[in-house]
Amino acid sequence: MFDSSDHSFVVCAYKESPYLEECVTSLLDQTANPTILIVTSTPNDHIAEIAHGHGIPLHVREGDPGIGVDWNFALHSAGTPLVTIAHQDDWYHPEYLSEMLGLVNQAEDPLLYFTNYAELRDGSLVEDNRLLSVKRRMLKKLEDPANWNDRSARRRALSLGSPICCPSVTLVKDRIDDDIFLSSFKSNLDWEAWANLAEQPGDFIYNPRILMAHRIHEESETTRLIENDERPREDLAMFKRFWPAPVASVINHVYSQGLASNSRS
Repeated sequence: MFDSSDHSFVVCAYKESPYLEECVTSLLDQTANPTILIVTSTPNDHIAEIAHGHGIPLHVREGDPGIGVDWNFALHSAGTPLVTIAHQDDWYHPEYLSEMLGLVNQAEDPLLYFTNYAELRDGSLVEDNRLLSVKRRMLKKLEDPANWNDRSARRRALSLGSPICCPSVTLVKDRIDDDIFLSSFKSNLDWEAWANLAEQPGDFIYNPRILMAHRIHEESETTRLIENDERPREDLAMFKRFWPAPVASVINHVYSQGLASNSRS
């Protein structure tokens, strides 16, 4: 049985996010006793002051910043069997940790846990919009614990996009590769990782409660990738994992129309 001492929130901090303090505070406010680390490949006074001010260990990765290597470093930095890679701009519900432990301990063979989520736009919590509704429909079958270990249900959930919000995920470290996130992907490295894990035995534990909020803003990495046309190219590569190339191209065209949801317009 896992308890709170078996889990770490590892916050990936980058440059000088004005939202880092809010993210850290939401983790400190967990109803279960949290273990928190901050990791960065862009060390600066802003990050150091927040870490020091809250008594949180700060781990610095040497070398150039990169999402894949930074996330893998975050996993390696945690000394616990369960790890949640928290994104610096996001917010966590006080019961995220306690509910995660409860469901992971109920699972027969836990591999990956994730929750439903909301969006933060202009400081307001958005719990429902067209994109969120679509993602929830994609995950509907995984609401039933009987389907957590169903490979076909997981593949179907991932075949039309990634409905799994990366910062809502808790990974079971001894069940995954050391470098699970590929540096060759800039946007869809999480989707690619979940697709690989979906082929493995074990439970994809889905909690349909909204237990975190993902911030959408102009400076986010997702927004930058969409504007630079990197996201659609990676989307097509992922769709080809599930569909014949002509079908994947059609799906990608339709899917790309929804990317505007990550802008502030």
